[in-house]
Amino acid sequence: MNNREDRPMADMSKLLEQARRAADASYSPYSHFRVGAALLCKDGTIITGTNVENRSYGLTICAERSAIFSAVSTGRKDFEAIAISTPDSGPAVAPCGACRQVISEFVGEDFPVVFAGREQRLDTTIGDLYPYDSLQDLGRR
Repeated sequence: MNNREDRPMADMSKLLEQARRAADASYSPYSHFRVGAALLCKDGTIITGTNVENRSYGLTICAERSAIFSAVSTGRKDFEAIAISTPDSGPAVAPCGACRQVISEFVGEDFPVVFAGREQRLDTTIGDLYPYDSLQDLGRR
């Protein structure tokens, strides 16, 4: 059940709502741009994360990586889907390159990713977001 067509839309909507609520905990005093992520683990657990900024922007962590690092810290490394919410943006904002790299470390190319702003929602896969992932490409050889 790792294919986006196999996952009921309602399940992804619930996961996206958890991501939106996680954005409320954001620490974003510099950008004022909240981001929340909800990571569905294969055991059914949902781990949320939020962006945590620092005045030295390079030390900031994104919501997606926050959720994944929290999950791994509890021994979970098998994931079903991730939802990302950017409630301060009208359009959907895709994960940054660093987050795409971290997500792809743990999942296959058909891993479902949904992201949404206030006015737009996009459902895709990590393979569509990160089509030339060297880790995945090496596994195909």
